[in-house]
Amino acid sequence: MHIRLTDVRVPEDHMILGPGRGFEIAQGRLGPGRIHHCMRAIGMAERALKLMCSRAVSRTAFGRPLAKLGGNYDKIAYARINIDMARLLTLQTAYVIDTQGVQESQVWISKIKATVPSIAINIIDDAIQIHGAAGISQDFPLAGMYTAARTLRFADGPDEVHRMVVARNELRPYIK
Repeated sequence: MHIRLTDVRVPEDHMILGPGRGFEIAQGRLGPGRIHHCMRAIGMAERALKLMCSRAVSRTAFGRPLAKLGGNYDKIAYARINIDMARLLTLQTAYVIDTQGVQESQVWISKIKATVPSIAINIIDDAIQIHGAAGISQDFPLAGMYTAARTLRFADGPDEVHRMVVARNELRPYIK
């Protein structure tokens, strides 16, 4: 969507920080927004895991619950482990932004932006697989969740950019 404002005047007492500082304001809001996106991705992963577990114990194939087939115990276990890791990293990031500010939290924000959406996608994908064709139908929210989580991998900067930020920070002490 594009909006064009023509002949707009903003009273001086309505300016935030002052003229010419809009980009600075926008940058200051990106960090908290990125944390929020990751929190939502964790919520999607939790919901996908709940759906996966419910399906795994309620459906059978070859006379056995789906949970006992095809390595699904491992998928469920790794989903729980990865959600907990993503949540802890996101909580740490929120702590750093609260206690040290936006600038100091940049590398932490990049860590979660490069990790959490991918974790959510993998869990949602496993949930879709356990649901079979129903997983991509409108009977379950999984296909929509997958699309939303996949979008986060390039929204607010692609994964590659965020991994570059993390790598540069890690290499900084070794560069002379």
